[in-house]
Amino acid sequence: MFRSREPGAVAGAGMISLCSPEVRGNEWQYIKDCLDTGWVSSVGAYVERFERQLADYVGQGDSRSWHGIATVNGTAALHIALLVAGVQPDDEVLVSDLTFIAPANAIRYAGAWPVFIDTEPDYWQMDPARAVDFLDNGCRWANGELRNKTTGRRVSALLPVHILGHPVDMAPLLDAARRYRLAVIEDATESLGARYQGHPVGQLGDIACFSFNGNKLITTGGGGMIVTAEQAWARKARYLTTQAKDDPLEYIHNESGYNYRLTNVQAAMGCAQFEQLDAFIETKLRIAQSYRSAFEKLPGIQVMGEAPWAHSVFWLFTILVNAAEFGMDSRQLLRRFEQEGIQTRPLWQPMHLSPAFDSQKHLPCSIAERLNRDGLSLPCSVGLTKAQQQKVVDVLYRCAQKSLTA
Repeated sequence: MFRSREPGAVAGAGMISLCSPEVRGNEWQYIKDCLDTGWVSSVGAYVERFERQLADYVGQGDSRSWHGIATVNGTAALHIALLVAGVQPDDEVLVSDLTFIAPANAIRYAGAWPVFIDTEPDYWQMDPARAVDFLDNGCRWANGELRNKTTGRRVSALLPVHILGHPVDMAPLLDAARRYRLAVIEDATESLGARYQGHPVGQLGDIACFSFNGNKLITTGGGGMIVTAEQAWARKARYLTTQAKDDPLEYIHNESGYNYRLTNVQAAMGCAQFEQLDAFIETKLRIAQSYRSAFEKLPGIQVMGEAPWAHSVFWLFTILVNAAEFGMDSRQLLRRFEQEGIQTRPLWQPMHLSPAFDSQKHLPCSIAERLNRDGLSLPCSVGLTKAQQQKVVDVLYRCAQKSLTA
């Protein structure tokens, strides 16, 4: 039986997948154009077009000039964003505790250390109150730098992760960043199209990163993007992602760079996917509303919310399962769904519990632990049919009835 928990993985025959890509636009035409013309590698018109599309989209409503730098994946985008934002080896970077591991790994790639910040209980994002409390009370300001009182390390950046399609409450973080001269790097890889107080995610901090993995709202198969209004940072990011090439004819490199550029073939797919972004978001919202209407009064099930200051794109629709009230826990429910041919997935192991970071001191993160224990993401592909969604709803209700009568 198919047992992958990875969103975007191809489900077994007959399975309702968790979050699979939707290819129904100009993808074939644009990719064929790359093959016909021979522009298949890391330069080409589609790379430039995709970068411009994303930069304009993130920068909409803002008077500054925005820049996009396409990368091989979202993790590469995060790595480079940290470097151009001035994060140095042995610095510390505040980052969401409940997230996929990529941002924490990227911090380590830069030689810095993650400080994991717990989740707030209402919308499941980085808790700005906890982050600000750590900056105000767990650190000291001296000689123009903020340093962790315990480790003595310089704190240089904030890296909030907008998870599951919903934005982080950014205003308190941005205010603290200004007071302490910290860079703000948005990880918006799961939330393209979401808005915070009317502004697109990615426009809120100093620099932002997106992912176009197969499970994301739009996909290039793999791929990522750095977006920023800081022209010097954009220039440096483009330089570093293309092997820091100072003389492309004589192959002179004055720094160590990275082979992080997106290919023209992948960018071609991204351009076609971007043309459908608004329609994809509309479908995600419809799926989310259907789930919320179906489950909001079901005992033991808490549906994901949306803050009054937010516009979520509901990338993954997630519920919390109260085992005592529902009669089974989230993992038992996952196995029941799997028996019915439905792919679901828990939320990530909180970063402070990850063996990859077990030597890292961390702040208390009890909310993230609870969300990991109780959370379960349900099928929400753009191509999910009404009949498939109804099957998910029916299975959940049958499980609830069996639990209540057991």
